[in-house]
Amino acid sequence: MINQYQDNNYLSGQLLIAMPSMADPRFEKSVIYICAHNSDGAMGLLVNRPIEDLSLPQLLGQLEIDLSAEISPVRVMFGGPVEQGRGFVLHSSDYLQDASLVVDENVVLTATVEILQAIAEGSGPKKYLLALGYAGWEAGQLDSEIKNNGWLSVGSDNDLIFGSDIESKWLNAMTKIGINPYMLSDNAGHA
Repeated sequence: MINQYQDNNYLSGQLLIAMPSMADPRFEKSVIYICAHNSDGAMGLLVNRPIEDLSLPQLLGQLEIDLSAEISPVRVMFGGPVEQGRGFVLHSSDYLQDASLVVDENVVLTATVEILQAIAEGSGPKKYLLALGYAGWEAGQLDSEIKNNGWLSVGSDNDLIFGSDIESKWLNAMTKIGINPYMLSDNAGHA
């Protein structure tokens, strides 16, 4: 198990919220959970962009993993444009493997077939989100995008990460920090 300790200058364990002016359609109205952020760059998973026509049982079938337990109807997410063929499970901390990345006391990231097998058997984490691909930033890139008014950040909570009302996550994240997104300007200001 890898432990990640958040430095106050970095956003690990927080959510990024795309500004209404986000020009990149892959990230328009997106909410991204930041799994790792340090001087080398950042990595996160979109938590509100479901992949059409792909359910968790279908994915398990493609991987030839037998579904022997009843699982909740979790949708598979587009985690981001990098390594879209690779799966990542963002989950509650009640399940850990040696290969797990502990992001904070409540959220863990695991990218192994074993966690999918555990979910299929009913012995996996209580809360989870499965994503294909991830969002990645090189050193300083995310910081620059935030300074250029591309993203807002907010502390995470389980409803924003694992909640089933996927279509409302962006608006709910905005309102969590007291912002009406339709009143925001797309121009960065300087004092």
